[in-house]
Amino acid sequence: MRGFRANRGFIDGDFLLETETARTLYHNAAKSEPIFDYHCHLNPAWIAENKQFADLAEVWLGGDHYKWRMMRAMGYDEYYITGGAPPYEKFLAWARTVENLIGNPLYHWTHLELQRYFDIYEPLTEKNAPSIWERANALLKKPELSVKGIFEKFNVYAVSTTDDPADSLEYHRMIAEGNAPIGKIAAKVIPSFRPDRALNINLPGFAGYINTLAGVNSGAVHSGAITTTDDVLAALEKRLDFFVEHGCRASDHALEYAPFVQAPDSRIEKTFQDAMAGKEPSKEDADAYKTKMLLGLAKCYARRGIVMQLHIAAIRNVNGRMVKSVGPDTGYDAVHDWEQSANLAALLGCMESSGPKPALPKTILYTLNPKDYYPLATIMGGFQDNYGKEEGRKGIEGKMQLGSAWWFCDHRDGMEEQMRVLAAVGLLPAFVGMLTDSRSFLSYPRHEYFRRILCNLIGLWVENGEYPNDAEKLASIVRGVSFENAKKYFG
Repeated sequence: MRGFRANRGFIDGDFLLETETARTLYHNAAKSEPIFDYHCHLNPAWIAENKQFADLAEVWLGGDHYKWRMMRAMGYDEYYITGGAPPYEKFLAWARTVENLIGNPLYHWTHLELQRYFDIYEPLTEKNAPSIWERANALLKKPELSVKGIFEKFNVYAVSTTDDPADSLEYHRMIAEGNAPIGKIAAKVIPSFRPDRALNINLPGFAGYINTLAGVNSGAVHSGAITTTDDVLAALEKRLDFFVEHGCRASDHALEYAPFVQAPDSRIEKTFQDAMAGKEPSKEDADAYKTKMLLGLAKCYARRGIVMQLHIAAIRNVNGRMVKSVGPDTGYDAVHDWEQSANLAALLGCMESSGPKPALPKTILYTLNPKDYYPLATIMGGFQDNYGKEEGRKGIEGKMQLGSAWWFCDHRDGMEEQMRVLAAVGLLPAFVGMLTDSRSFLSYPRHEYFRRILCNLIGLWVENGEYPNDAEKLASIVRGVSFENAKKYFG
C-alpha cells in the first residue's frame, strides 16, 4: 500500500513524495541537479533568436499535441485547437479542459508549469482563467522568461535537438560560436542525427529526399549523385561527420517495429531503383533495405562513439481524414502492438557481429507499448559491454539502456513501471533518466516530476526494508539517474 499523509496541500513541496526517505532524497539529492534534456524537439532557430513568447497560448498550446488530444476529447472544434481562433479563446478552451483532467499527467504538468514559471499556485479553472492569463502574460514579457532566461532558471546543462541529416545546422553553429542573438549561454545546444527520411523507402517523398541529400553532399559522393544503396550510406556517413563536427552525440530512429530481413544486395538494389522510380516496395523488400541501412549506420555510430536511439511501437496518423486536414504530428498517433522481440534481437545480434570488433554502438531502446518493457530489458541484457579487458579499455557501464517511459507512458504509473522492470532485470543505478521529448520550452518541470517519482519509488523500497537506508549510496543513485549518468553516457 502507498504511504499516506492527511491534509496534503495541492501540489505542495512534497508532491508525490510519500515517505520520509523519498522526501529527503528529493530535496537533498535530486532537486538541484542540472538538466540534460538529451532528446527533445525544440526549435534551434527559436533558441538562437532568444525567442520571447507573445502569450500563454503561444508558449503553452502551440505545437503541443498532448493538449490538443484532450481538447478534442472535450468536444472542442479544431478552430480552437489548430485553427484560427484568437489566442485567448484557445487558452479558455484549454482552461475548461484542464478542470476535467483528474488522473492525467497533463493536470500535474500544467500546474507545475504555472508554479515554476509564473509563481501561480492556484488550480487553473474557467473561473480564474482571465486572471491567470493576465498575470502569466505580464511575466512572459520579462527577460527571465525568454529562452535564455528559461535555460538559466532551470539550470539546463544541455539540450539535444532532433535534426534531419540534410539540415545546415546553421543555428547550432551560431549558438556555439556565440554569434546568435541569444549571445553566450551556458547550456549546450547539440544536434542529434535523425535519418528517418532516408530509411523510409516505403513512404511518399522518398525519392525526392534522396535527391535532396545528394544535393547537400554535392562533390562528396559521385559529384553529389546517389545511385545505389551504398551511395546512400556514404552520403549519410558524410552528413554524420558534419553533425559530429557540430557536437552531435546521438542519433535517433523512429520505427514502428525493428525491421530484420536479410536479402541479397542485388534484390535490395532493385528495390531502391524501383523506389527512386516511384514504385512502392513490398513490406519485406522495404524491411530488407531498412535492415541494410541500420546495420551500416550502426557501424558508423560505433566508430564515432555516437549513441543510437531506437524509438519503436508508434502507429502514425490513424485518422486519415484529420491528418489530411491538419497535417502529421498533430495528435493522431497511437500505441502499436507489433511483436518486437525476434526482429530486435536479430538486428542487434547482427550489428554486434558484423565486424572483427563489436559494432553495436551504445544504444537506448524506447517503446511506446509497455508490453515490450520486459522483452526489451532482457534482450538488451544480452548485449551489455564486457569487452573492456580484451579491448584494452574499461567497459561501458549501462551501454544498453531501456529508455524512459515515452510519450503516452510518461505519467506516474508508466514511469514507475519502466523503472520497476529495469530494476528487476537490469541495473537501475546506470539508468540515464528522463528527457522531455517536447517541442515546448515550458516542459522542464517534467524532469522534476520524474525525479519525484524516482525518489518516491526508491523511498518505498527502503522503508519496506528491501534496500538499506544508506544515505550516501541512495543519494549517489538518485544524482546519477537525475543527471550524472546522462552526462557521462553521452560524453
